[in-house]
Amino acid sequence: MEPVNPHAPASAGRLWPALPRRVVVALGAIALLVWFASLDARYLIKSDEGRYAEIAREMAVSGDWVTPRLNDIKYFEKPPLQYWATAAFYRAFGIDEWTARLWNALTGLATVLFTAYFAARIFGTDTGAAAGIVAASSVLIVGMAHLVTLDMGLACFMTLALGGLLIAQRDGATARETRNWMLVCWTGLALGLLSKGPVAIVLPAAVLVLYSAWHRDAVLWSRLHFGTGVPLFLAIAAPWFIAVSVANPEFPRFFFWHEHVERFLTRAHGRYAPWWYFIPIVIAGMLPWTLLAARAVLRGARRQANRRFQPVRMLWLWTVFIFVFFSASSSKLPSYVLPVVPALAVLVALTLPGLSMRALRWALAPVAIGALAIAAATPWAARLQSREIPAELFSAYAPWVAASMLVLAVGLLAALHFDARGRRGAAVIAAGFAGLISTQGVLTGHDALAPAQSAAQIAQKIRPWLTEGLPFYSVSFYDHTLNFYIGRTVTLVETQDEMAFGIAQEPHKFVPDFEEFARRWRADPQALAITSREYFLRHIRSTGLPLVVLAEDTRRVVFRKP
Repeated sequence: MEPVNPHAPASAGRLWPALPRRVVVALGAIALLVWFASLDARYLIKSDEGRYAEIAREMAVSGDWVTPRLNDIKYFEKPPLQYWATAAFYRAFGIDEWTARLWNALTGLATVLFTAYFAARIFGTDTGAAAGIVAASSVLIVGMAHLVTLDMGLACFMTLALGGLLIAQRDGATARETRNWMLVCWTGLALGLLSKGPVAIVLPAAVLVLYSAWHRDAVLWSRLHFGTGVPLFLAIAAPWFIAVSVANPEFPRFFFWHEHVERFLTRAHGRYAPWWYFIPIVIAGMLPWTLLAARAVLRGARRQANRRFQPVRMLWLWTVFIFVFFSASSSKLPSYVLPVVPALAVLVALTLPGLSMRALRWALAPVAIGALAIAAATPWAARLQSREIPAELFSAYAPWVAASMLVLAVGLLAALHFDARGRRGAAVIAAGFAGLISTQGVLTGHDALAPAQSAAQIAQKIRPWLTEGLPFYSVSFYDHTLNFYIGRTVTLVETQDEMAFGIAQEPHKFVPDFEEFARRWRADPQALAITSREYFLRHIRSTGLPLVVLAEDTRRVVFRKP
């Protein structure tokens, strides 16, 4: 007989008794309010938010739903699903930050719900509820669901594919359930492909190959319903790829080879980082559950007895392989590992019912202490100043960070208080709300840095000069957020930024050197131009070009022809 563990929760084996319906509804309503309330509380920031919001704006204005364009230049780096959705939101509700971020907030919420649902179907309602709370409060999911990037949509549909596969292949699934849920899986793969490209297929396929090799389970492949799944996949994903290739014959090689194979194998995109780059990203991205996630990963590879299909091992393999895959890539950005978080959330949820109070204390208390330390350090935030972000902006941001860290610390201490009284479910809810609210606070307060990170304020200053048809040049500089806030495109001078391929297809939309710009500037009756503050001081001011400065900030100078 095993000795009684004095640190085990009073309700070990269950996270919580059945909660009254009104309590569940109230908690859900509060969470939704926190989730959606801040979508337009911040200006868009460079670079991803400005880029993807602007591509959708141009699509909504032009009505061209086949060929994505950035600054009116062909932009084939990513597929169009998010552009389509956001352009539709623009047309329905207007163009602003709220509609620009709505797709990310919705796919982030869907990721949480998918995670909770498939965990509940496979492991029980307690695990499903806990997995949903962990996912909804992890920094990486909350952050990416409230920033305009393509990775949240990718993670959403990869989670749909993973959940469909797990439910379809679970022990006891009927033939009809297997077929239907595999069709859900194939749908997720197709929508993932339309969200960010072939990575949505490559990663799940590789995980499946590794799993079947590990378990010597070749029969698994006969249960994937290729006969109905592949036609469904093609019906969803293929039409746009065909249409854009017909309209733009240069698309296939650039998209499939340059943007995916070369991005992984080479440093051509300038996003190289060392192999350990994602370790701190995952550590921060899983807060406040990081230490529990590490514990879950260390134990997640264990085989479950009396099971033909091993869902826990599949989740573990999904997490580890995707992390290793992107760590090996020559191109790295923090959001790339977002698809591991839903699987990690389920692994964490599986550990919670039987976790001792002492283990939970050692998992959450260090996070609370770290949050208090950050809050205590915020008075020195001004020391982070740089040429582009002056001390006063960091000083304005510091109170938001301090308050958010205090919320996190208090919430985690409340969680430990509940757990000490045998209320593990209340502890999980308290920690979840602490993670969600604190991350939202850090995001919302980031608007204090907007003068350096967004062109919104300088756009307001120059709006009276933006007459229709007025030439507007962007000289040796491109601000990804400017076009969105001025509601029009600009003419690039010297710099091609990430639009080099599109400019090669439409070179007449580009001014190749400063001499040509100066000639056009002198010939234009009226014109505007924007450049970096550094370039203006170092070069333009000394050229004798006729100009009057209209507005400037720490990064940009806007001038007009007098």
